[in-house]
Amino acid sequence: MDKKIKISIVGSTGSIGTQALEVIEKLQDKFEIIALTGGSNIDLLKQQALKFRPKYVCSNKEIKIEGIQTLFGTEGLEEICSNKENDIILVAVSGKIGLKPTLKAIENGINIALANKETLVMAGDIVMQKAKESGVKIIPVDSEHCAIHQCIKKLSQVEKLIITASGGPFLHKTIEDMKNATVDEALAHPRWNMGRKITVDSATLMNKGLEIIEAHHLFNMPYEKIDVVVHPQSIVHSAIEYKDGSVIAQLGLPSMHIPIQYAITYPEKFEGIKSKSFSFSEIARLDFEKPDFEKFPSLNMAYSAGKEGGSATVCLNAANEEAVFAFLDGKIKLYDIYSITEKMMNSHKVIKTPSIDEIFAIDEEIRIKTKELIK
Repeated sequence: MDKKIKISIVGSTGSIGTQALEVIEKLQDKFEIIALTGGSNIDLLKQQALKFRPKYVCSNKEIKIEGIQTLFGTEGLEEICSNKENDIILVAVSGKIGLKPTLKAIENGINIALANKETLVMAGDIVMQKAKESGVKIIPVDSEHCAIHQCIKKLSQVEKLIITASGGPFLHKTIEDMKNATVDEALAHPRWNMGRKITVDSATLMNKGLEIIEAHHLFNMPYEKIDVVVHPQSIVHSAIEYKDGSVIAQLGLPSMHIPIQYAITYPEKFEGIKSKSFSFSEIARLDFEKPDFEKFPSLNMAYSAGKEGGSATVCLNAANEEAVFAFLDGKIKLYDIYSITEKMMNSHKVIKTPSIDEIFAIDEEIRIKTKELIK
């Protein structure tokens, strides 16, 4: 491939964004960075801009960098995501802020490397329909969905998706242990290094619940054909079962560099940042077990919200997120996240086909009510 891939990174200062820049630095002759965007970490954004020299930088605070055009706020984000110079946009922000830039890029026919769960959890039906109409590829960055993407040759021949879960820090702990867990214990993930919110979601297995909803939308797969299996070693990143009974899995040592690189260079493969070469004999064993649906009720909540459809998944996502923030702030216990989220879901009147504006309004309403419930 001679032509450079022109890329913008929405959320370059976060965990995925910084690792994406490490990938790009290793493959710098393959990429041209059009834009970098960040939130409140202005110092890091400036460092990145001075090192990689994008055409544009956007943040939610005013900054000046000589020789680089600086943009501001959501308008700046939308301008970057409308720029048809881009071959691909990596959406690496967390939270609902990722939804509108993703839609703007799709409207402009720009392919997406998607690392933002909320985009599909909140508005999967709308996003995937618009991508189909625009002929836009959405390549998943999550290690599980990226693994499934790599395994599928012909979607119509797939019988089942198998999403793996490490089980998090409480896999072999009791419900009582979880009820008394500290923030530090919840953040002590045994395999992956991630942001605080997603690490708590991994501890409660809500992260896996949200991934079930994402997989449904990405691969147009009914919920009855999406399984979760606990795999503590995090070597098998996910698998698929074909209609003939054969199972294809994607394996590798835990490293987000690999799925990030896969997504932003797709369909090419290059020798970029590799973990050490994989050895079956060194790994020696791979364990698998059914998830404990009683200890981790988030899985049933996600299946239920996903099957209900419409605004049910908006409610699940918003209530859980506010509860996680309250836990991180020391306002509630870890296990309260489940009861708060469940109460919000039980009281929510589902709108079957909400518009984007309605989705944002519902999201805001649920957050306000969740905070009131927490108080």
